[in-house]
Amino acid sequence: MAPGGISVRPIADNRRLDAEKTLLRKVGEAIERFRMIREGDRVAVALSGGKDSLAMLEALLLLQRRAPIQFSVCAFTVEQGKFLRPFEPMAEWLKARGIDWTYHQDRPSLRLLEEQPDHGCDLCSRFRRRAVYEIVRGLGANVIAFGHTADDLCESFLRNALFTGRLSALPAVTWSRKREFRLIRPLIYVSEELTKRIAESLGAPVIPCGCSERTGTVRKSLRSLLAELEREHPHIQDNLLAALGNIEPSRLLDVRYLNGDGFEAKQVSAELFPIVAE
Repeated sequence: MAPGGISVRPIADNRRLDAEKTLLRKVGEAIERFRMIREGDRVAVALSGGKDSLAMLEALLLLQRRAPIQFSVCAFTVEQGKFLRPFEPMAEWLKARGIDWTYHQDRPSLRLLEEQPDHGCDLCSRFRRRAVYEIVRGLGANVIAFGHTADDLCESFLRNALFTGRLSALPAVTWSRKREFRLIRPLIYVSEELTKRIAESLGAPVIPCGCSERTGTVRKSLRSLLAELEREHPHIQDNLLAALGNIEPSRLLDVRYLNGDGFEAKQVSAELFPIVAE
């Protein structure tokens, strides 16, 4: 209690509230701009146990109480045998908070791990996608929220440009193949530095995945490059995000978008991140 009987909030609590406010502002901006969540939606959060998906779950639960539209939130976890610690502490934390959560052990993935320890990411991803759709269908949800952050968006943009020769990144909104589920990424404007602060403030038992600990990958190299550039030139990541929403097709080399001297301009969608089939 400060002099005069005025209550003073602890500095740590102020920092937590500032981080929460920033998280809600950035997630709210993404949801509104790309119409990620709509009236009556049931949103299933893909909870990996890491800081990013935890921050996303917290943001959506808070927005659920404050948003001008009605939507419900549930969460699920797919066990593929790659968690580096037992998931029980996370399960207890979710239960204590009364969160609607489903835990699913994907038997095909576990068998794959036993039979083919050197299998590629593509095969594992296919197994996970199939399990996710099966779980979400059972939960009665029509929207699936993934915890990819601004860091993931920038990394995917650089990876595609440098290693596949395409200017593309993770879409903010897309659809499952049969358009059964809308797939959204509410954290596209949120940095991993912020999700780390949010997870720490929640006191949640973060459960790392073995895939995130792998070294010598393209992803790790690009993250290191971005981090080094950010140290020398602050706001590099912000500028990359801005570039993804500020495209000048006529300044690129795709003739489909050039006009003049024998080129016929093609109508380009005004959407910054078109909703496309998966």
